[in-house]
Amino acid sequence: MKILVFDTCFNKSYIVLNEDNIILSSKIINSTEDNYHSAYLIPEIRNILRENNIQIKDLDAIGINIGPGSFTGIRAGITIARVLAQQASLKLVGVESLLILSKLNTTEKKSLIITDARKNKVYIALYDKKNTIIAPKLEDKENITKYIDNSTFIVTDSSINRYLKELNIESTIYENNDENFGLYLSEIVHTKIKENKEDYNWARVKPLYIQQPSITKPKEQRNV
Repeated sequence: MKILVFDTCFNKSYIVLNEDNIILSSKIINSTEDNYHSAYLIPEIRNILRENNIQIKDLDAIGINIGPGSFTGIRAGITIARVLAQQASLKLVGVESLLILSKLNTTEKKSLIITDARKNKVYIALYDKKNTIIAPKLEDKENITKYIDNSTFIVTDSSINRYLKELNIESTIYENNDENFGLYLSEIVHTKIKENKEDYNWARVKPLYIQQPSITKPKEQRNV
């Protein structure tokens, strides 16, 4: 089974090609001041497939990070994934970004993932090794301590880590890890397809924004 996955939700892009859960190619793309990393996504996908003598039609499935995360990154990644899956009649598997981050937890504890959603809100989710206990949702930042106990391993971004430190609560900052999140995404997608619980139709895969992006209205439309 050949699977191509890509992720444009974080501060880097990840592209991984695997066959029967064996990694054939893996690429990490950094942002630059002039170009957002997702701008390189299509050329890099072409390069990886060409290097492995594989065409899109040869794939069995595509996996994509559906968010929450960068609104621009989510839109770019899912649009490309849906188009490729539709044109080549491939399975398309969407995976939440917080589930991907939970793979940083190598302990037997439950994974509590908390990331900054701005305006004193956070995205939060709770997983054990096999199940979703609390699906990704929006929560008030001041309420997050009610989810924390000795049974949780906490993964955060740098902003939430600083907030928790003020409360003498330790957490792992995902941005400080050099982990290849594309490999985690690839592993999750392979497992989901192997379990064969869904048909993974491309039309069902949509962005997990949780909250809508802030849009600045034109001056003439303000205060209307």
